[in-house]
Amino acid sequence: MTTTPPVRLGLIGAGRIGTYHATTIARRLPEAELVLVADPADGAAARLAEPLGAEATRDSQALIEDPRVEAVAITCASTAHADLVVAAAAAGKAVFVEKPMAMTLADADRAIAACRAAGVPLQVGFNRRFAADFAAARAVVAAGGIGRPQLLRSLTRDPGLADPGGVPPWTIFTQTLIHDFDTLNWFNAGAGAVEVNAMADALVAPDFKHSGLLDTAVVTIRYDNGAIATAEASFSAAYGYDVRGEVFGSAGMVTAGSPAQVTMAHWSREGVWRPTVRADTVLFPDAYAAELASFCAAVRAGSAPEVGGADARAALAVALACIESVQTGGTVAVRDTDRVAGGVA
Repeated sequence: MTTTPPVRLGLIGAGRIGTYHATTIARRLPEAELVLVADPADGAAARLAEPLGAEATRDSQALIEDPRVEAVAITCASTAHADLVVAAAAAGKAVFVEKPMAMTLADADRAIAACRAAGVPLQVGFNRRFAADFAAARAVVAAGGIGRPQLLRSLTRDPGLADPGGVPPWTIFTQTLIHDFDTLNWFNAGAGAVEVNAMADALVAPDFKHSGLLDTAVVTIRYDNGAIATAEASFSAAYGYDVRGEVFGSAGMVTAGSPAQVTMAHWSREGVWRPTVRADTVLFPDAYAAELASFCAAVRAGSAPEVGGADARAALAVALACIESVQTGGTVAVRDTDRVAGGVA
């Protein structure tokens, strides 16, 4: 019996999400082997790698060039993503990169072009596509189960804002709502976003608005098939991490997502109590694992990943239009939205 060898992965970035991905790779995915972890912070890579049976380095380029590494997972600061994607592609390594893939459309194009020229897979970490309820909802829409999409909705509510002073400007669009923009694009497959109107404010921590914090936002998106979508985000869901989606159409509606940790509910004189999720990694553990398993399968098959650079670019285009909408106070066209066709990006 022939078995497929695991994909040998190097991971760059030992922060919160890097730690979670590294642990998933090492302990939950037989399809993958964690070989090397890189992080420039003193001791960070070693603290993560050694308990997982991997090696550590402070040099991301050394990781990329290591002959043992056949695929690179990029989970470091977003501003470094595009350059690292290009470097990994130049070394002939398959790439998994956390969202956002890039911070500008020019950098997104550069990353996509590099992976296409090298002929390597490029997958972006939009984990909701791999959550069972979201995938089932999308399948209903794709099969015509709700008719023609007319109204769509996606929301993300984080359970707290531990350090309002440490949130970079525009995070709510480029880091948080970018998940919702991708979800809406995916639900409304075949259509393109043409204009947005965004409102945002610091309602959770108003004293930090002067430093660029926006912690609450609502976005309206119009698509070229006539559908209208709303996306909303808040950094203060007292009841737990909350992610939901909805598509309403000419023949029905489909919904996905719940903050409930389990389906159990306790009904008593005090009311109804349900245990809720307090972190994204608790709400989506299977989706995080499934996206990496899907990436490994694409690497072994030499096929295009399920969510690639073109998808990330389309979501980024919406996020950047939202920033302009807030700055101008008006509706903004989603510029330069041509999709990248063909290839493996």
